[in-house]
Amino acid sequence: MMMSRYGTKVMVTAGPRLSSSRAVSPNCLLKSRVLARDFSKMTFEKKKKTEDNQSEKGSSGGKGDQGNKGEQLVVSYWGVKPMKITKDDGTEWKWSCFRPWETYKADLTIDLKKHHVPSTLPDKLAYWTVKSLRWPTDLFFQRRYGCRAMMLETVAAVPGMVGGMLVHCKSLRRFEQSGGWIKALLEEAENERMHLMTFMEVAKPNWYERALVIAVQGVFFNAYFLGYIISPKFAHRMVGYLEEEAIHSYTEFLKELDNGNIENVPAPAIAIDYWRLPADATLRDVVMVVRADEAHHRDVNHYASDIHYQGRELKEAPAPIGYH
Repeated sequence: MMMSRYGTKVMVTAGPRLSSSRAVSPNCLLKSRVLARDFSKMTFEKKKKTEDNQSEKGSSGGKGDQGNKGEQLVVSYWGVKPMKITKDDGTEWKWSCFRPWETYKADLTIDLKKHHVPSTLPDKLAYWTVKSLRWPTDLFFQRRYGCRAMMLETVAAVPGMVGGMLVHCKSLRRFEQSGGWIKALLEEAENERMHLMTFMEVAKPNWYERALVIAVQGVFFNAYFLGYIISPKFAHRMVGYLEEEAIHSYTEFLKELDNGNIENVPAPAIAIDYWRLPADATLRDVVMVVRADEAHHRDVNHYASDIHYQGRELKEAPAPIGYH
């Protein structure tokens, strides 16, 4: 009885459509067949590639590509296909988080001893804020410089992203160019994130360290966001002092490596490709290039703060894009 009522309801609803004299367009049928054929072809290609990958893993003892863990061909009719990139020697590029044209050789000749002497009240406030943050950091990490570097890079990548985002929004509101500062600040954030990706291969975070990252990043992001809105010159000055402290920390890291207190293990593969290091590079080489990066970030942020102190806006001075 219920089935008959349901069937009657369906026929009453769909009857006029089914008995309509309007025929389906041949073009619509043709397009549907083409889409179905293309989708079947893509599904077949995905299946074939999966089978090939499984056979390759079987022949290589189960070791897959460590650069793009879990990467699979996504079936889609949008036409977006992954790029096949090779190195200069013809071997396949295995990193999806950065490309060969984003790699560089770090400038190790940069002056590591530069320091901005605080003279104004905002400068002194920024300086002593950073100094006060160093004490709990030293207390928590002691001399575990690998964990220290990994954890601090989760915070160090925040200022560039926040600054770049706010400059970006300002550019949109005012219908004006940024002088390249959006890209420069986002480059800094990405560079700091690559430091994190590198040190993750050296030290693995514990559960309480992961919880600490969530708490500290949440507080720092909002505090820096508010501070940048109130006073960009203060925000950039503080980051400049943070980078000075980072240089000091990595210098201590190098001392521990040289004294044999920390094992000088081979450099992670991601670091070798990102900084174009030699194949036999070690952890010490990685710390050297990371310290040089921090020195460049120090210069950029002190420079940005100086621009504001001179009563000008960032867009009035060309941004140091690609300053490594």
